[in-house]
Amino acid sequence: MLISGGKRGLKGAPFRVVTGHGKFVLPFFRKTRFLTLAMHEAEITESCVTRQGIVLTVRAVIAFKVGNDNESIVNAGQRFLSEQHQMTVLTGRIFSGHLRSIIGSMTVEEIVTERQKLATEVLATSKTEMGKIGLIVDSFQIQSIDDGDTGYIEAMSRPHKAAVQRQAKIAEAQAAQAAAEAQQEANRNQAEYERQTAVVRASYQSEVDRAQAEAAQAGPLAQANSQREVLAARTELAERAAQLRQQELVAEVVKPAEAEAERIKTLALAEAERTKIQAEAAASYDRVALDQLLIDQLPQIVKEAATGLSRANVNVLNGADGLGEIAAGLVGQGLTILDTVKQNLHGTDGANGTPPEAPASAPTPAPQPRRSDDGPVPLA
Repeated sequence: MLISGGKRGLKGAPFRVVTGHGKFVLPFFRKTRFLTLAMHEAEITESCVTRQGIVLTVRAVIAFKVGNDNESIVNAGQRFLSEQHQMTVLTGRIFSGHLRSIIGSMTVEEIVTERQKLATEVLATSKTEMGKIGLIVDSFQIQSIDDGDTGYIEAMSRPHKAAVQRQAKIAEAQAAQAAAEAQQEANRNQAEYERQTAVVRASYQSEVDRAQAEAAQAGPLAQANSQREVLAARTELAERAAQLRQQELVAEVVKPAEAEAERIKTLALAEAERTKIQAEAAASYDRVALDQLLIDQLPQIVKEAATGLSRANVNVLNGADGLGEIAAGLVGQGLTILDTVKQNLHGTDGANGTPPEAPASAPTPAPQPRRSDDGPVPLA
């Protein structure tokens, strides 16, 4: 907002500047006008001659606006406040002059290849003039460069086109080769994949066939295993039955036979012991009977001895005592004979049943009766 009348503005400007807020203005005494601070756009199309004398048609676009500072606003207001559309016209003219000047110092090759450099130089040379009128440029862009019918740019571009085409063909050939190699690699990979797939499929099929064969054999194998188990069970049952029968036979035959043999043996031993006892008893009885017989015969033996003595011519010197001694001698002789007979009859060798050997010393002979011519009989 530009307020004119009354007090002057900055540096003697004919108006005061108000931006970003309102202001109280006395009517009839002050005049208020507005200057836009929005962005403006200007397009230029200029025929320029290069340093080589080649005419080029250049199209460009300029983006500009009034500066935000009070000095720029005052400068722009003094020039464009009444006719603000003239800012676009004046800006176009300024940039057109500087564009022709800079293109005239450059070659077509430089302009075409260094377009950004051209725009930067034009913008730098125009900045000072634009600041004097209160405008600032945000951007300057060259849209197109055309040489008309001369064909210079076209001829200039042919080597590059040829190189580009050559590079394009090379790149295309390389791309085709790479594509072919990639296709071959893909085919190899596909073949390898198919081979691996076939191997895996064959392995799976082999496993399936083996599983099916095992499944087909499972029934007979299971039946054979079952029959084998049944036979094993029957064999074990038969062995147990045989063992049981053997135990029964042992219990029914062997044990009774052993018991009977033991009984017979015991009875035989008992009978032998009884016979032995009876034999011993009988032997003892015979000895007793023999002894009794000998004892019974002893008087007869003594008698016979006495008979013999009566026939002898015996003189008894010591009377009754001498006679008793003779009798005692006869009796002792009889007893000795009795013992000898008993030993011959009863005494045997335990080993071979032979009679025992004769005693080491002969029995003492009975005293002989003395005759009358032997002298007197000694007294006992």
